[in-house]
Amino acid sequence: MTSEKTAISTPDAPAPAHTFHQGVRKGPFVQVSGQGPVDPATNEYLYPGDVAAQTTRTLENVRAIVEASGATFDDVVMLRVYLTKREDFPLMNDAYGAFVAQHTTRGVLPSRTTVFTGLPRQEMLVEIDAFAITD
Repeated sequence: MTSEKTAISTPDAPAPAHTFHQGVRKGPFVQVSGQGPVDPATNEYLYPGDVAAQTTRTLENVRAIVEASGATFDDVVMLRVYLTKREDFPLMNDAYGAFVAQHTTRGVLPSRTTVFTGLPRQEMLVEIDAFAITD
């Protein structure tokens, strides 16, 4: 049995700025495109210079897309975090930990990879994507 690939779209997360969807679902698999610290209502980048606040806003955007797919944050099995500066890791990690603990209700935290790299916009200190599998 095959299932159609479907685009995920929600006004509760920023509209994609390029040629991709906020997320894609195929069967039980949900891939969320990389998100940044953008206000979905205004499409403005928020919290310049504050990696902790940017991390929380970015995770809120990820969660909105996951939920728009019909999944929950508990269905997230992997998060990839991209940071521009190694010295931002402790602040990002604290904000990430608080958010994930608050939104993971079944006791199993998602896996995570953190990569240090350049990002598309200078004001972006963090970008996060996610992979979820639903029941």
